Amino acid sequence: MEQVKKIQKFFNSVESLPIILVFVIILIAFMRTAPGVFTRPRIYMSILSTTPPLLVLGAGLTLVITSGEIDLSFPSVIAFCGMVFANLYKMTGSPLLGFLAALAVGAFIGYVNGMITTKLNIPSIMTTVGTNFFWGGLTVLLAGGLSLNIPEVREYFLHTLFTGRIGGILPAQAVWAVAVTVFIWFLLNRHVFGEHILFIGDNENVSRVMGVNVKGTKVAVFTLMGLLGGFASVLLTLEMANFWTTQGSGFLLPVVAAVFIGGTSISGGEGRVIGTLFGTFIVGSLEAGVVASGIGGYWTRLTTGLIMLGSIALNVALDKTRVGSGSFADKLRSSVFVKGIQKSE
Repeated sequence: MEQVKKIQKFFNSVESLPIILVFVIILIAFMRTAPGVFTRPRIYMSILSTTPPLLVLGAGLTLVITSGEIDLSFPSVIAFCGMVFANLYKMTGSPLLGFLAALAVGAFIGYVNGMITTKLNIPSIMTTVGTNFFWGGLTVLLAGGLSLNIPEVREYFLHTLFTGRIGGILPAQAVWAVAVTVFIWFLLNRHVFGEHILFIGDNENVSRVMGVNVKGTKVAVFTLMGLLGGFASVLLTLEMANFWTTQGSGFLLPVVAAVFIGGTSISGGEGRVIGTLFGTFIVGSLEAGVVASGIGGYWTRLTTGLIMLGSIALNVALDKTRVGSGSFADKLRSSVFVKGIQKSE
């Protein structure tokens, strides 16, 4: 009995342990079905070079969903900010100036999303679907539907800093993406701003009563999401040394899937950044693993979808075995003070 309690204590102490176990199971399965690929470092370096934009976006979206909102505009944020970066670099010869402009434009788009959602009381899903079409259309209009190659950007330090190879092997963008994820984790779990996000996502009315600036916090979350979208666009544009008008179109479903596979509650009030990290690597490795396992043709997407659904189901099933998870949302719901407020509403 004592041993069981120790196991339960360990299980509860590790954040997102279910999805970590899911990731390990999938990795072992791929190693057994495709040993020639998944027992060699090359496939992992490839995954680490392609998943960082997904991870950066997933970390930001985790905060948005935890606050009880959703942002579906980031595909167009990537395209528009990528256009800003590439064109400003071409005009000025300064990738640093293009980088700062891309971050500023991304933050502005996020700020607009937040203001429309909070000030006009339009549901964020409608707001961001609309702005996704708007910024995507504006990108195509301003770019004339044309891509822009910038191969000479590889000669600059900024390219080496963000997308070079550390030791000639490890993609630098993976280090940056993990650093962003760690920052977001601390922001959500160790900062008052994160506490406010969790309060708002769990119960917006109670948050107001407790003095939380609900609208201001939501605007800040959307602004941060836009900023991270701008950063992801720079990573992608630098890695490819190219801008194209639809470069963010394939990111929506994988990013959303990574966040929900990671265990973030769709209703808000509970966000798992570590889960998003492993969810991103699951999403980023699935198609390559399925193809390497010998499942090709029309079966690839079907098998990938089944594995995703199985990952989510296993994650939920394992998560239900956690006794007294002690999440912020659980503590909030169990608070005598909060229950008293809810009764008085």
